[in-house]
Amino acid sequence: MRVFNFSAGPAALPEPVLRRAAQEMLDWHGCGMSVMEMSHRGKAFTSIIEKALADFRQLLNIPEHYQVLLLQGGALAMNALIPMNLLGQKSVADYVNTGEWSKKSIQEARKYCKVNVIASSEDRSFTYIPAEDRWQPDPEAAYLHICTNETIGGVEYFWVPQGTEVPLVADMSSHILSRPVDISQYGVIYAGAQKNIGPAGITFVIVREDLLDRALPITPSVFHWKEQAAAASMLNTPPTYSIYIAGLVFEWLIDQGGLAAIEQKNIAKAERLYAFIDASEFYYNPVELSCRSRMNIPFFLRDERLNEAFLKGADERGLVQLKGHRVVGGMRASLYNAMTIEGVEALVAYMQDFQQHQT
Repeated sequence: MRVFNFSAGPAALPEPVLRRAAQEMLDWHGCGMSVMEMSHRGKAFTSIIEKALADFRQLLNIPEHYQVLLLQGGALAMNALIPMNLLGQKSVADYVNTGEWSKKSIQEARKYCKVNVIASSEDRSFTYIPAEDRWQPDPEAAYLHICTNETIGGVEYFWVPQGTEVPLVADMSSHILSRPVDISQYGVIYAGAQKNIGPAGITFVIVREDLLDRALPITPSVFHWKEQAAAASMLNTPPTYSIYIAGLVFEWLIDQGGLAAIEQKNIAKAERLYAFIDASEFYYNPVELSCRSRMNIPFFLRDERLNEAFLKGADERGLVQLKGHRVVGGMRASLYNAMTIEGVEALVAYMQDFQQHQT
């Protein structure tokens, strides 16, 4: 029996995608082999990666003057690769600190440049996004970095910073493909795959072409954006099976009606869970209303002595991976694209039952 998987990542995949991958495991389209066994330079896999990239560009309406790179190392590796590829002749970069993933980005970037933290919400335990009129950007910065959805704290940007002339760089790992995005407002967008794209092992990087030639001399070739762009992300062997699954997810999203349609489903799921939490005196969510994430919803029991009992009961009902991140504790329900409204309703029903049996 399939459970309702609320994991923050690696996360649930759409069931139709898993079923199709199972059907094609031993023999992809009559070629007599699995995708995992193909040469990454052969005609069969070339057709897979080309379609996946075309569908990805279609879903996000990516302008022609942006390159899409398929790299490895996850978003954590990108924390180093961003300054490596964007500093050029500069030595300063601006960062906004809105949570644990922002902090990791800042810590890694400090190995390569001076980091100017232009705003932070740490004063209120990362439960809000500082208003842009409070930011203090450096006009000499090489770029401005933000994390547009903090998976741990459950904080999401629903606006794009406008008060900077430097390239805007966004870590969108945990909400990419959950709603439409105006790519043209960003210099670089990057995202690990294991939330809304597919299995772990691949990182999508969307980079404006005029930013391709700013890399530091120490940048490894396989992580040098210009070199990977010239090699069509084939400078080294890419994670072929992860790309194949991502391509199936893109096809599934297109069949759902694209990102505008999936956004409406995500809004409905998030609103249902938040509404129940807010109406309860038993549970609470501390995040400011204007920036509550649709993808990652942390919540807490007011009596934390009941946490283990809550998680045990949830597991027994097939509601898994609800334990909050160790940094903040409590609970967390991740409602990525593959999570159904039925899963959310099952969670709400359980939360209601648990509350009634404790009061």
